Amino acid sequence: MDPNALHNLSYGVYIVSSCSDGKLNGQIANTVFQVTSEPVTIAISINKQNLTHEYIKDSGIFSISILDESAPLPFIGKFGFRSGKTDDKFKDTKFEISKSGCPIVLDHAMAYIEANVIEKLDCGTHTLFLGVMTDSKIVAPGKPMTYSYYHETKRGTTPPKAPTYIKGEAPNRGDAK
Repeated sequence: MDPNALHNLSYGVYIVSSCSDGKLNGQIANTVFQVTSEPVTIAISINKQNLTHEYIKDSGIFSISILDESAPLPFIGKFGFRSGKTDDKFKDTKFEISKSGCPIVLDHAMAYIEANVIEKLDCGTHTLFLGVMTDSKIVAPGKPMTYSYYHETKRGTTPPKAPTYIKGEAPNRGDAK
């Protein structure tokens, strides 16, 4: 069995954010998809060890910032290879707080979606959160970054907690310029 075949599935590169007791956190996610159109329902897969998971579970809300191809590796690394338990990922990042209190990352974002959690599915290491869209906005024109573009053009790698991680793949911490 060749796990690299999974790299042929289509993914994007997103920042999923949430909040809990006035604290903010966000992380890179690649498993985000629309489930239904009426009501608009979005699914996200989040590792149970991540702080963002805890915040989504506690608050019942999340936002998704759809990243443009122009997002630099250090920016992606800030949200993908750093922990909100030790780093303030929102420091020096352009964002806004929605009416629900959820942070929405605007830097390098083309659009955002906000949702209220309606269901959770335990998937072992991850939880699949289903959310009904409560708000969305086009932020800027651009081309959405695909996971393929991130790997092939940006030469980014996959963090070990990502659902698409392949054991043995060396992580790029996003420190390249």
